[in-house]
Amino acid sequence: MTSGPGLTGDQLRAAFDVLSDGVRPAPDAYQQVRREWRRRERRRRRIVATLMAVLFVCADAVGLWALNQGDDRPHVIFDDPAPTQRQTPAIDPP
Repeated sequence: MTSGPGLTGDQLRAAFDVLSDGVRPAPDAYQQVRREWRRRERRRRRIVATLMAVLFVCADAVGLWALNQGDDRPHVIFDDPAPTQRQTPAIDPP
């Protein structure tokens, strides 16, 4: 049996041609596919918008919670005593 790459390709092409001749698309197939694509696109956009809103609300809630955990007393940042006398450096005359 001699079957090279060219012969096998020709046989497959002929078989697919016979199969494709029997296929008859529905008259409104394009409209159906387009409607389905648009429906999926709208659904994807709604899901992304909802997730963004949920993320924003969660971030706000965490921020408000963190702000409310603060102490009412003023926070001490620097607690060194102020210098009582300012010393000026000695300048030698030229």
